[in-house]
Amino acid sequence: MLDALEVTAPAADDSETLSENVFRRIQAAIVKGEIAPGSKISEPELARTYGISRGPLREAIHRLEGQRLLVRVPHVGARVVSLSHAELIELYEIRESLEGMACRLAAERMTGEAIDELRRVLDTHERDAAFQAGVGYYQQEGDFDFHYRIIQGSGNRTLTQMLCGDLYQLVRMYRIQFSATPNRPRQAFAEHHRILDAIAERDGELAELLMRRHIAASKRNIERHMLEQGAQVPGTVQSPLRGEK
Repeated sequence: MLDALEVTAPAADDSETLSENVFRRIQAAIVKGEIAPGSKISEPELARTYGISRGPLREAIHRLEGQRLLVRVPHVGARVVSLSHAELIELYEIRESLEGMACRLAAERMTGEAIDELRRVLDTHERDAAFQAGVGYYQQEGDFDFHYRIIQGSGNRTLTQMLCGDLYQLVRMYRIQFSATPNRPRQAFAEHHRILDAIAERDGELAELLMRRHIAASKRNIERHMLEQGAQVPGTVQSPLRGEK
């Protein structure tokens, strides 16, 4: 596990604190699935690996707990989050509602320049090697993230804090996990373009509807995955014939 962290770790900026660097490295490994959900986090092992004292390391771990990427289990310690199927569906229900609202507000409030930048983000996504190969979707964060840009464009600070702060890395973790489903990358890309067109036309009602449909499609993708794994999907009755309802 720690070898994977060392291989994929981004270089530290000179002005970056040791705690900040370790925080970013562990965060990236968790979000990309290089540290498996449910894995126990060993403070002594991490401290030895990074040559960092326990104080700065605990600060980084505390921040990861704040992002809901780590959970503290009594008498066990910190573990990587592993949402139950019901919790994951609830997370996507929250996204469907709140990101739909953000999209409607973005159609009303984004500047023309911001909309042009968002279109350039999609152009970057289209050139991504994994997307071109049909095996994944562009998963960079922040300003290179289509969803992040729209939420920022909503102009609603509370909504932005919830979706780009508290829940952002947890959502990214599961977006990445399910992004490689066959046919989903190109379908999602086409949906993004339709959403952007609605925003550019200042049609907030349509933009909200399209974003809600987009996230609902991702939720159905997760539900199909659950059924294939033999899991019970919340709100459904499992048929003896897999996939039937």
